[in-house]
Amino acid sequence: MAQSDTVDRILDAAEELFAERGFSETSLRMITSKAKVNLAAVNYHFGSKNALIHAVFARFLTPFSATLEQAFDELEERCGDQPPTLNETLWALTESSIRMPQRNEKGIAIFMRLLGLAYTQSQGHLRKFLEQEYSEPFSRFMRLLKQATPQLSAVDRYWRIQFMLGATAFTMSSSDALRDILQNKTGVETSVQEIALRLVPFLAAGMQAENPMLMPPVDSKISVA
Repeated sequence: MAQSDTVDRILDAAEELFAERGFSETSLRMITSKAKVNLAAVNYHFGSKNALIHAVFARFLTPFSATLEQAFDELEERCGDQPPTLNETLWALTESSIRMPQRNEKGIAIFMRLLGLAYTQSQGHLRKFLEQEYSEPFSRFMRLLKQATPQLSAVDRYWRIQFMLGATAFTMSSSDALRDILQNKTGVETSVQEIALRLVPFLAAGMQAENPMLMPPVDSKISVA
């Protein structure tokens, strides 16, 4: 078995099991069994479970980051002296993920599940790795996002970004099931690209919605004739 084939089989197995079971619940023995390799192969190629987790994320994020940087370059060149709009910025991010070559049709869904787990499970080493390796493109995204939403306070922008990430992670990680439900109920087939086209304006509207905490309270005693 070629070395690259062994690495790919380990990564494929780890990716799928981590997405299904979570990081803590997935053992190296489960991964070696699914990949049909021995533990020595995992130790030789990755050294540790944490390093394997990093490699699973890097396999998606490294090409994605390069695609995203190119998309931002093209966007800023088109806009010239004007900052890109929120819709343009969000679409550059979304389009970069869906136009990347995928190893299989479930690649985006699996990665979005993994990204959600990185937030919800205690994986400090992973967050540190992501910050060290991929801070540049995502710092650029945050800068563009800030330019497009000058009306938001830092706190409002923080929470809306979390809500946006949550909606994106749920939608894209569940895309197969959501497409099946829609087809069963309406007979309409939907592609991942169509989901993204519907998702971006929804996210943009949420980012720009009025803050109810700053709106005057409604007087419940006032009646309308």
